[in-house]
Amino acid sequence: MNFQLTQEQEMLVEAVRSFVAKELLPHEEAVDRADAVSPELAAHIRGKAIAAGFYAFNMPEEVGGGGLDYLSQALIERELSKVSWALHVFVARPSKILMACKDEQINDYLLPCVQGEKTDCFALTEPGAGSDANAIKTRAVRQGDDFVINGSKHFISHAGHADFAIVFAVTDTYEHNGRKRNAVTAFLVDRGTPGMTIRRGPKCVSNRGYHTYELFFDDCRVPASKVLGEVDKGWEVANAWLTAGRVMVAANCVGQAQRALDLSLQWAADRKQFGQAIGSYQGVSFKLADMATQIRAAEMLTLHTAWKMDQGSMTDGEAGMAKLFASEVLGKVADEAVQIFGGMGLMDEGPVERIWRNARIERIWEGTSEIQRHIIARELLRPLLR
Repeated sequence: MNFQLTQEQEMLVEAVRSFVAKELLPHEEAVDRADAVSPELAAHIRGKAIAAGFYAFNMPEEVGGGGLDYLSQALIERELSKVSWALHVFVARPSKILMACKDEQINDYLLPCVQGEKTDCFALTEPGAGSDANAIKTRAVRQGDDFVINGSKHFISHAGHADFAIVFAVTDTYEHNGRKRNAVTAFLVDRGTPGMTIRRGPKCVSNRGYHTYELFFDDCRVPASKVLGEVDKGWEVANAWLTAGRVMVAANCVGQAQRALDLSLQWAADRKQFGQAIGSYQGVSFKLADMATQIRAAEMLTLHTAWKMDQGSMTDGEAGMAKLFASEVLGKVADEAVQIFGGMGLMDEGPVERIWRNARIERIWEGTSEIQRHIIARELLRPLLR
């Protein structure tokens, strides 16, 4: 890997950094207090992102997206994450699995999402199937030219804003190594489809204004033309997206941690105790040194993993390492930032307590730290346990 960014990448980072400072950060406190993003603000951010060329930067150029490599995408994610998900989600990254669209799905779903006319949500998790995704109970039964879906989903991010959901349901079962497994199919289900109900989920302390929802399916009839990919091949559609997504979560964690460090450095220089800046005391300065070192290590691991994705050589374990390490570094850095700020670190008059709250979810979504360790260990041991 060449550790020197290209001139184009450096310009891209500066452009996104400026966009965040001008268009997103000024709204962060108000959105956090209101626990909501108004439709007007969402439309404003979307319009600004489209005008700046940032919208759908993760999608291929041939469908109208940014066509950026994974390393450049990680750099953008790092900068966007310096403000909460409630705001930077509107600089949309449509689900890459929409590239599995075919025939009329291309014009009905893929292209409108790339152009900012529609948004999607990813509906896999269920009350009894979080880390164990194979345990999903939602079923889709073929009836003539339709599938009838029954079941429920929860923790579905952004479903309240989405025009349609990418819903995963069991369509068959099979035996594998003596165990019963589910064959799963992905469906494109439009908002307002009879039999589908969307309801706001429990309030989360992380990323206020970025809500999760519950989806309920009661004899929800969906045409077979809404199958995304192939029947019974839903895991193939999902896994390609989830693995790459973990690297982008790692990049998000790096950006949040860097913001926490920047705030801590300024506070350590400005805050006086016993007649000196608190940064002059080793109790604080050593914390700053450790934070910076940990962030640099997380950043290098994340960018190297994104580079390996571009080379087509990244493994699931390597994506897991990036997500695991970066999310746990963020947790440590955010906690140390609170400690450096002291009591003010827990007051809602400043951003540190928001960073601290928002950091906690990163070790849970997109695969918990425990699941990442399982993936990594399994990959390490596989050649030795044949």
